[in-house]
Amino acid sequence: MTLYTQQDSNIAKTWILMALFLGVIVGVGYFFSYYYRNPSILYFAFFFSLIMNIGSYWFSDKITLAVSRAKPISKTEAPDLYNIVENLSITAGLPMPKIYIINDSAPNAFATGRNKDHAAMAVTSGLLEMMNKTELEGVIAHELSHIGNRDILISTVVVVLVGLVTLLSDFFLRISFFGGGRSRDREGGGGVLVIVGIALAILTPIIATLIQLAISRRRESLADASGALLTRYPEGLASALEKIAGYKIPMKHANNATAHLYISNPFGPDNRRISAIARLFLTHPPIEERITALRGSERG
Repeated sequence: MTLYTQQDSNIAKTWILMALFLGVIVGVGYFFSYYYRNPSILYFAFFFSLIMNIGSYWFSDKITLAVSRAKPISKTEAPDLYNIVENLSITAGLPMPKIYIINDSAPNAFATGRNKDHAAMAVTSGLLEMMNKTELEGVIAHELSHIGNRDILISTVVVVLVGLVTLLSDFFLRISFFGGGRSRDREGGGGVLVIVGIALAILTPIIATLIQLAISRRRESLADASGALLTRYPEGLASALEKIAGYKIPMKHANNATAHLYISNPFGPDNRRISAIARLFLTHPPIEERITALRGSERG
């Protein structure tokens, strides 16, 4: 099975993970409301998550660009970049996204936005300086694939839900440790519920984070495949990833909240020798594996 044949499977797994994630939120909210005998907790959690999702849908791109210190760049300032984005957008059948630049010597890029008609792409100054034309085309095609696959919105929603579950779990832990919500008529099962609740509150953020990272890794593999298919030259993206991996200095303003959006981990290249446990907490697949998959698909 080549990388391309996994695209549909990866999309399906992403939606399944999101469904499971939503199930976790409903379960946590239900437990809170049951333990404290207060249905309003479940209602509050539901409506708060709904408001957060709506806000993230409309404003996630602006927030991401601001946090990343990305500035809009005109066609006169970067004509070659504009031409590449425009040509590949036409090939992909996508509207041309807004283009931004991040003043950073580390080679990197990301795409954001709620849909193909409201999308933006940001590249670092280091990427423009380091890449030749075919390599830059590979990176741009990768980012356009994120827009075409609509996984930027999926990733944003998951980030919001991870934050919500973490806040709810922290709230429950604080109340449990300080003795809040004890019911006199629960002498028999109250202790068990407290233990289960604390375990749930501790494990839920960990599970949520693992789901977030798993989705991030799947979306990167899918964008690699789609980007290589768009340019018809997988070696361009493979060579670009090699150069990115060779740059050892992290981005000046790397941020945990947006790290998964970049084509490569903004905190530095992945370790070549990484344990199975550590691999669970990577926001990106190891670059070496991505390069091998791209070159393997080219030979296939």
